[in-house]
Amino acid sequence: MKSYQKLTTAVLQPAACRVEEEGAAQMSAGRRKLAPWCVGSGLLVAAVLLSATTVWVLRQVSGGWPGPTLPPKCLLVPESHRFDCYPERHVVVTQELCESRGCCFIESLPPAGGKRGVPWCFYPPDFPSYTLDSLNQTALGMVGLLVRREKAYYPRDIEMLRLDVEFETDTRLHIKLTDAANPRYEVPLEVPRAMKRAENPIYTLDFSRDPFGVLLRRRATGTVLLNTTVAPLIFADQFLQIATSLPSRFLYGLGEHRGTLLHSLDWSTLTLWARDVSPTESFNLYGAHPFYLLMEEGGDAHGVFLLNSNAMEVALQPAPGLTWRTIGGVLDFYIFLGPDPNMVIQQYQQVIGFPAMPPLWALGFHLCRWGYGSSNETWQTVRAMRNYQIPQDAQWNDIDYMDGYRDFTFNPQKFASLPSLVEDLHKHGQYYVIILDPGISSTNPHGSYWPFDEGLKRGLFLNTTQGQPLIGQVWPGFTAFADFSNPDTHQWWLENLQHFHAHVPFDGLWIDMNEPSNFMDGSEDGCPPGELDSPPYTPAVLGDSLSAKTVCASAKQKASVHYNLHNLYGLMEAKATASALIQIRGKRPFVISRSTFPSQGRYSGHWLGDNRSQWKDMYYSIPGLLSFSLFGIPLVGADICGFSGSTSEELCTRWMQLGAFYPFARNHNTQNEKAQDPTVFSPAARTAMKNALLTRYSLLPFLYTLFHRAHLQGDTVARPLFFEFPWDVATLGLDRQFLWGRSLLVTPVLEPGVESVTGYVPRGVWYDFYTGSSVNSSGEMLKMSAPLEHLNLHVREGAILPTQKPETTSELTRGNPLRLIVALSSNATAWGDLFWDDGESLDTFERGNYSYLVFNVTQNIFTSTVLHASTEATEVTIGTLSIFGVREPPSKVLLNGQEKPFSYLDNQVLTVSDLGLSLSQGFSLRWL
Repeated sequence: MKSYQKLTTAVLQPAACRVEEEGAAQMSAGRRKLAPWCVGSGLLVAAVLLSATTVWVLRQVSGGWPGPTLPPKCLLVPESHRFDCYPERHVVVTQELCESRGCCFIESLPPAGGKRGVPWCFYPPDFPSYTLDSLNQTALGMVGLLVRREKAYYPRDIEMLRLDVEFETDTRLHIKLTDAANPRYEVPLEVPRAMKRAENPIYTLDFSRDPFGVLLRRRATGTVLLNTTVAPLIFADQFLQIATSLPSRFLYGLGEHRGTLLHSLDWSTLTLWARDVSPTESFNLYGAHPFYLLMEEGGDAHGVFLLNSNAMEVALQPAPGLTWRTIGGVLDFYIFLGPDPNMVIQQYQQVIGFPAMPPLWALGFHLCRWGYGSSNETWQTVRAMRNYQIPQDAQWNDIDYMDGYRDFTFNPQKFASLPSLVEDLHKHGQYYVIILDPGISSTNPHGSYWPFDEGLKRGLFLNTTQGQPLIGQVWPGFTAFADFSNPDTHQWWLENLQHFHAHVPFDGLWIDMNEPSNFMDGSEDGCPPGELDSPPYTPAVLGDSLSAKTVCASAKQKASVHYNLHNLYGLMEAKATASALIQIRGKRPFVISRSTFPSQGRYSGHWLGDNRSQWKDMYYSIPGLLSFSLFGIPLVGADICGFSGSTSEELCTRWMQLGAFYPFARNHNTQNEKAQDPTVFSPAARTAMKNALLTRYSLLPFLYTLFHRAHLQGDTVARPLFFEFPWDVATLGLDRQFLWGRSLLVTPVLEPGVESVTGYVPRGVWYDFYTGSSVNSSGEMLKMSAPLEHLNLHVREGAILPTQKPETTSELTRGNPLRLIVALSSNATAWGDLFWDDGESLDTFERGNYSYLVFNVTQNIFTSTVLHASTEATEVTIGTLSIFGVREPPSKVLLNGQEKPFSYLDNQVLTVSDLGLSLSQGFSLRWL
């Protein structure tokens, strides 16, 4: 093994084994032996040597080290570069334990607050790893063989690994490590297959032979994006670990967690294992998303996706560095080169799939609570909303509508009028959504509950290792759990939903408790002994056990064991549910799921779980929704006003203003707390909430178009500021504001008792959404007036937003005339677009049943160009044009050459009303 002690200056230079496209033709197709070191980690080694020199000097001054003499190789490793050799929790790591693994042991001061700090036990530079034994060219890239000659310290480590490298596109690289001799579990996710090797990749790839490592660079800048030589690769049957240096500290993603948008690299560990727990900092939450986005110096961005569904943790450290640890499957990495963050997320979704186009009503306001108690009380709330003319598209019910909390039933006493309520909603252009859980009641007399009887008969539940249905406990009591990895379960799910829909014609489904959640640990009988339920290494999961508040990892499913499939449970249920809704209603499905996994956006949206009625929870919802934008699930929001606890009028007013700009906007509340729908508050608060919703409804054409772009090409809807201003380092940590698309800036109030809010306004001209008054920012924090009835919204220069006169439902709103808001840039140009269809039919874009318009302003001429037309567009008119930033009062305005009346205000807003133009016809408007 090479040791950093023995490195000479010559070794620090990269050896000539770089794998680049231009050299591919000359490379032999046969077995290719590599130089001992194909790359050098020059900067890292320089830092190590400098640190070692400092340590040596200090040692001479202080008269030597107390206690046992440390090997010099251990002193070479600076604290920030110490990669943990003993990550086990709840173990007091002694020098003896550490050195039994062949690692270095140096005690350091523990951080305050009980957090993990610098590891005391860490890898020496010469720790045994794999050697790259051979490398062959393939049509798409390379295939190599890795050999480990010294056993690692976890059982059943794998001696020979297969390395597959595919240059899939110029901006996407695929690197996969798996057992060379035996098949292993791999995530059953459909991914695109490259048909030819990338011709002009914007990356270069190097390898280290001994120890094996990958070094990936951005070609344009030379920035090292991955360097896996910083710690040994370990690939045992139930412990897989690979580490890398990072080019900066600006790291995002790796969900689902509660915290700031920008992760701390100060020795933090993020665990990915789906778990039912109220969102709490440092806990593993409902979903698993092994994807990160990293911003490089200068504004470039890249992303890394580990396609692995096993329990895992990602350890971050200030080197900056990152370690992936997972306890099953394979190491299957996709790297996305951007180069800007929007492109990274698009490239990620090219692999996992673009999100579904939601129905228009999904973007309206939703209202729910657990504890209405009856269908009549639910109905009273709907009527009160109508009475105050507060917008609402959908009414929901939580589990209290069910009979004994059993799926596919409703309480025949308290919810007897439920079918009539749903009929009334439909008459008013509104929709109804019910909750469903995957736990199926198992204690009913045989023949009295078809869902369980039929599921048992067909063998559709998770089974124990003994082949019997695993019984846990959820809301109805003892339950079996549907196995959605079995295609037959999808059919059974559909039949159950069809039966229930015949009585209660619901429109959307809310799938909860699908981690899956269990009020017991494992099952009524616990979990059997064995290495699935008690693996050699357990990541830092809440409860310290894989079965904590879920089912046994050893449970048998059709596709594999639950150990492998746990993190996929919510995704598989969402897929079955969306498919059933399509077959039942024949329209776009609306599904909201609690547990999620990559590709979930194809089937459902997500809400951020059981939050609390607290100011900090309102703040944390913003990094939450922005993270899910990164994960390809744009239809996301938090429970407005908070789920648990009791809200206040001020908190709920501010939260309704913020929530009006969640892509998915739902006010939801728990039982035994006072109601928090807009109708129960004072007239002033109620009016503020209503106005926030009316603003949202006026923006539905813009929001719907953003969702079209998400569906078509993977654009984000709610967007972090740094996506649009990646070169502006001041935006990299911002998560108290966000954008809709590229052009609408939302700056909510997130603290009590204030009349103003301070927000960052990026460089350029921004216009007040309500008045059109301009702010010319140099890129600075600005204090904005924010009385309780006001939410600050600003439109970015150069944008054109399609809006509409709002009504109380999306159906009524879509019949009103459009108002186009034009925000002129400093050089008097602007651009915007509009996607329009019937709002509910399947695959309207794919079938050509839509209209698409592009709006453009240049040289004082506004042009509307119809690029594609459908019959729906003939029913809608463009009524008003509001142009912000017209510097000189016009003398006349010409519409298609004909003079039109207009108004012009001192704040440079030009308005032309009563246009009466059909959306299906292009036009031009000129001001002189």
